[in-house]
Amino acid sequence: MPCCPKPKCQSNSISKDGLYYRPSDGQKIQRYRCSQCGKRFSKATSDPAYQQKKRRVNHTIKMLLASGVSMRRIAILINIHRTTVNRKLIFLGEQAKLKHHKFLHKYTPITSLQFDDLETIEHTKYKPLSCTLAVEENTRVILGIEVSQMPAKGLLAKVSRIKYGYRKDHRTKGIKALFDTLKNFVHPQANILSDKNPLYPAAVKKAFPKASYKTVKGARGCVTRQGELKRLVYDPLFSLNHTCAMLRANINRLFRKTWCTTKKRANLEHHLWIYIHFHNSVLLKK
Repeated sequence: MPCCPKPKCQSNSISKDGLYYRPSDGQKIQRYRCSQCGKRFSKATSDPAYQQKKRRVNHTIKMLLASGVSMRRIAILINIHRTTVNRKLIFLGEQAKLKHHKFLHKYTPITSLQFDDLETIEHTKYKPLSCTLAVEENTRVILGIEVSQMPAKGLLAKVSRIKYGYRKDHRTKGIKALFDTLKNFVHPQANILSDKNPLYPAAVKKAFPKASYKTVKGARGCVTRQGELKRLVYDPLFSLNHTCAMLRANINRLFRKTWCTTKKRANLEHHLWIYIHFHNSVLLKK
């Protein structure tokens, strides 16, 4: 039996007070009444989807977003407006992030992890983004991710500065934010592995001073359009590269060649958290 949701009451003296029909998903919901303050509530009052009119599509949208389907195509398949899909993306992303933090609290101390950056774009290739990803080495569990802006490189750099001005590099802040999140869950003497990116050693030393940190030379991608997987007999960063390849295969906006691009960085973060929860709770268990 639940307790009274009123902050000043929170009494356990609760009695059943009938049922009501919820049109959004066709369920009968139990109502309760507090014997002390008289407040009436139901078991749905504390639900995160409280007062949502189309909660019946939440699970379907979550599965499709984590399976390489675009937001516009989801709207067509489920017969809802694309604005509704965008609102569900934000809601499901926030819920997935909360569930992931609860998952880490129950997870055993992490003794070995790998991390690297996965690059994508924000609306145009002249505005790249960096997704710093951390993965447990043995299980391929995704531990966390941080999205940060970065300047364009190579032949795109000059055109990017002309069209959009100087673009600051926030990758160091993103790596620090990711490590700050994982500090309480990683063993102080954990084994950490990455490629030889010059931004990594200082950040690892500051966040995990007692950890055993090693770097390996990066390799060229496969010739079969699996750019995140490397054509090596033995790839020391296989767990990380395989997970990055799965991200690109299951998130439409991260496809190598796609019409779908990220217009808002916040929506990319929501989409990533939805896939991370799906990856850890569904794919790895299968």
